[in-house]
Amino acid sequence: MKFAIIGTGGVGGYFGGKLAKVGEDVWFIARGKHLEAMRSYGLRINSFEGDWVVASGQFTDTCSEIGRADVVLFCVKSYDTESAAEQIAPLVSETTIVISLQNGVDNEEKLERILPRGIVLGGVSYIYATITSPGVITHTVGPTKIVFGELRRRDDAPSAQARQILDSMLNAKINASLSENIATEIWKKFIFISSVGGMTALTRLTLGEILAVEETKHMLADAMRETEAVGQAKGIQLPPNYTGSVLELLKKYDNNSRSSLYHDLKHGRRMEVEAFSGTIVRYGRELGIPTPVHKAIYAALLPHHLKHTHS
Repeated sequence: MKFAIIGTGGVGGYFGGKLAKVGEDVWFIARGKHLEAMRSYGLRINSFEGDWVVASGQFTDTCSEIGRADVVLFCVKSYDTESAAEQIAPLVSETTIVISLQNGVDNEEKLERILPRGIVLGGVSYIYATITSPGVITHTVGPTKIVFGELRRRDDAPSAQARQILDSMLNAKINASLSENIATEIWKKFIFISSVGGMTALTRLTLGEILAVEETKHMLADAMRETEAVGQAKGIQLPPNYTGSVLELLKKYDNNSRSSLYHDLKHGRRMEVEAFSGTIVRYGRELGIPTPVHKAIYAALLPHHLKHTHS
């Protein structure tokens, strides 16, 4: 199968690198110094599982150079969804599978609108990986997996194409699975990342520091419950008291981390605030669900995002 990786950052670089490592036909789309470094020296993955290099070769910023792809792993930041989808149109045929591995809950809807010829699947990724220098992805300890699935089931079994993609991922030693209800998986992750992302950026604290203070921990819990209520109002099937179970789970981990939203704020970059709190506020307004915590997060972080949007 021919894979195209749209967005060769931590997610796309690591999972695409795993596929390339076992001989899959993988093309990486990137730009700037990151692309220059990969073309010169290959893509280097530094991982606690072991390091490896994807040899220089199939790295480009021009989609037409690739031809039709069988599978597109769509890994760009949510604010680039529409522009990146328009750019990859030359890759997409009627049988091309496009799997979104992005943050947010409305990316698939945008992809289906812009790429009517492709078959869009929903997906979520869990990984601690980032670009640490041009051409280098660093992968640290933590959950590392992909869950994907069809947005609309045609029968009781996954399609042959979805099964083939899963087999390729498993062969590449990627912890991957097919979900019968991918919308639930997307929202379960969204409840966590939208609230933790917003709170770590708003407070500039680690997750552990937030959880250590009762008032701040309750604010985080309220943000999660707002998102959970919005999801339920949209008809998403979520486990009972999902927020409570997430907070219990967090007690078992070393929560010394901050979110990508925080790191983008710190380094003066655009932020996924529209895809996180902005979307919750918008959906809450449409559905009559109060979202006061996310309104505050959105109002506080939006100016930082807008400052860098047109720079």
